Amino acid sequence: MSETAAPVVILDKPQLAENIGAVARVMANFGLVDLRLVNPRDGWPQDRAWAAASGADWVLDGVQVFDTVAEAVADLERVLATTGRPRGLRMPIITPREAATDLHARAASGQKVGLLFGGERTGLETDELVLCQAIVTIPVDERHRSLNLAQAVSINAYEWRVAVDAGPPGIFGEAEPPAPAAEVEGMFGHLEVELENGGFFHPPEKKPTMMRAIRAMLNRADLSSQEVRTLRGMIVALARGRGRVLERRVRDLTSTD
Repeated sequence: MSETAAPVVILDKPQLAENIGAVARVMANFGLVDLRLVNPRDGWPQDRAWAAASGADWVLDGVQVFDTVAEAVADLERVLATTGRPRGLRMPIITPREAATDLHARAASGQKVGLLFGGERTGLETDELVLCQAIVTIPVDERHRSLNLAQAVSINAYEWRVAVDAGPPGIFGEAEPPAPAAEVEGMFGHLEVELENGGFFHPPEKKPTMMRAIRAMLNRADLSSQEVRTLRGMIVALARGRGRVLERRVRDLTSTD
């Protein structure tokens, strides 16, 4: 994960403590830590926010509260307003993905950046929008444009995370490297012998075509050394099983005679 400073998240006039806690939770999910509240309806702090944050206490513990949006963004050099309500202003309109790219480039150059979100009921008003340099709007379906506060923050926070580090989480670890060609070729030779012994190639003249198809199918799997060993173990087990069946048939015929 890059050390580039993440955007500040500013919530203008948030109403419900649970929504503030849910915002803190998604911020923590995607590496954002600086949360600012402007004139929260029920004051601050609110215990219900911590309950809704699901352990993201460090975000809530660092919350700063301001009386106005102007005060909350005073130290920021680039602020993008998130809204789905056009207010008749001539401002650049961008998506969360474009916003994340923009903010990441500016933050990487040392600028302090932020994302401004409006209250749950009315969103951002013109007086707040003019404090920002662009509007971020989420491309939702026109039939239902309503997103709750935490959803809006999570989409923008996710795009920021991808802009900073698009790789999968480290908890999944690295995949095993492909097996050397010699190991794979040895497996194919083993498989071909056992398929021949089992009468798989019929009619015989189709054997080359059938083996090419089998090779193509298994090569697409990009097998690791462990997977090659597993497949060879399966081939051995099937061959032994076929041998035991033949032995039982021989015993049955012998006992009948």
